[in-house]
Amino acid sequence: MSDDRLDPEPALGKPASPEFGERSGEKVALHIGEWKDGRWSYLYGDDTGYRDAEPDPAALQQASRRARTGDLPKIVQGPIINPPVWTWEIPLYFWTGGIAAGSSFVALACDLAGDERSAAVARKVALGALGPSPVLLILDLGRPARFLNMLRIFKPRSPMSMGAWALTLFGNLAAAAVGADLLGHRRTARALGAANAVVGGYLGSYTGVLLASTAVPVWARARLFLGPIFVSTAAATGAAACRLTLVATGLPVGHPTRRALGTVETAAMAAELLLSVVNERRLGPLASGLSEGRPGTLFKAAKWSVRAGLALRLARKPLGPKAHHLASVLYLAAGLMFRYAWVGAGRLSATHDDVVAQMARDKRPGS
Repeated sequence: MSDDRLDPEPALGKPASPEFGERSGEKVALHIGEWKDGRWSYLYGDDTGYRDAEPDPAALQQASRRARTGDLPKIVQGPIINPPVWTWEIPLYFWTGGIAAGSSFVALACDLAGDERSAAVARKVALGALGPSPVLLILDLGRPARFLNMLRIFKPRSPMSMGAWALTLFGNLAAAAVGADLLGHRRTARALGAANAVVGGYLGSYTGVLLASTAVPVWARARLFLGPIFVSTAAATGAAACRLTLVATGLPVGHPTRRALGTVETAAMAAELLLSVVNERRLGPLASGLSEGRPGTLFKAAKWSVRAGLALRLARKPLGPKAHHLASVLYLAAGLMFRYAWVGAGRLSATHDDVVAQMARDKRPGS
């Protein structure tokens, strides 16, 4: 039942109406009646000094300098940076791309030495090794359209943008060179192979540069070494893959190309091992990601694989050609483990908040 004496309207009126907050000509407490800036809102009193003065630029510079050069706090609050989200496809892509780049070097060297048969085989190895690379990259990106979108722009200062273009150009040149070989156009194949070796130099090194351009401590402070390390691994694995393929296709024992490839793979892998050891000692505590967990295990296994391969190379005469073949397989395995170790070390390094904070203060490593 309704009662005319009862007022069914809310005490404060209808929301969003002019009468909101008013009754009998009186305003509800704390209601200002109209929109005003928060400076005069009831949330702030008359004594608020919210950003009423600009900070001193010199004081800001000094505070920033103290934060970069001062001692670390006893407790470092994190996370400071997010770890990389790359999965298993990326290190495998680094490995196959490195083999392709190294094989292009082998093809150019064989052409310069006049060994056309070995050069043609090396070009096929380069194309075959590159085949899985776009697939692996697209698997990591999630959709093929994302790879195509990377080709919509050309940014010379971006290793990722230039890497996508290098991968595309390398693949087209490699396919064209192999096609010229199959058609018997040797001069065209040599020219395309030479151009591909130039692109391969970037393809084999940009992955290391890409890692070094991040804020991950173990990558960023190894920027002077990562490029040469990745090129050395690419040259070693490319030479090993070409050597094993040439042996399988009937290249005889004692052939100059076979001996030369054995020397190249051994020298390049020994250089990679030396650079890795020097870089690890140079980084000191910033290299913690390379010595812990699964990446540390892979890194140690890779170094021991290289040492075993070098030992087999020294003992190849009493043990025969099979020892050299096993050394080549060990070099390929070491290259793969090095790639997985470096990527995994980055994920670990990014989670060590004290290491991330130290990297922002200590200017000696990588300077």
